[in-house]
Amino acid sequence: MAGKKATLVDKQTIISRYMDYVLEHESYPKSVYKFCKEIKIKEEEFYKFFGSIEKLKTSIWSEFYNNATGVMYANKEYDNYSNREKMLTFFYTFFELLTMNRSFVLFDLKENTGGFKNIQKLNGLRKDIRSFATKLIEEENEDKQFKITKRPVFLFAEGAWIQTVFLLKFWLDDDSAEFEKTDMAIEKSVN
Repeated sequence: MAGKKATLVDKQTIISRYMDYVLEHESYPKSVYKFCKEIKIKEEEFYKFFGSIEKLKTSIWSEFYNNATGVMYANKEYDNYSNREKMLTFFYTFFELLTMNRSFVLFDLKENTGGFKNIQKLNGLRKDIRSFATKLIEEENEDKQFKITKRPVFLFAEGAWIQTVFLLKFWLDDDSAEFEKTDMAIEKSVN
């Protein structure tokens, strides 16, 4: 007697199904109950990973960051890169992942035609970017002997976030083939 295989529900599965749901319905789920019913999982499976639809919404951006850094750190040569190369690698990888999910990202960031009006959903990503930049700046400051030559960590970390927002806006409006203009903007902004 062959039974049905139980489908493993994990964080990535829920995120993937959520993104598909949003694109197919061109709207966000109204409740966890309706979303779970639509994607055929139990509510308790959803709550193992997310406390609400809003938390799921904001977690997606941190997952983009985590996936980008995971790819970067898997590169054996990454540790030998200069801080400039590490930042370039991050941005190229991050925007490559966004490009693979462009339809969702466009919908999510242009929700209610507000563009970045709904930037609160990016708060988790902001913390991630600032943390990444902080590590790079602190590493660079360790090599400097004089306090005056050290870069202010908070200022540069916040600058990395502002740079990310600029690049996101640029990428959203980029209609060049393979987003070549965004690649050039990344290169120039990191320099």
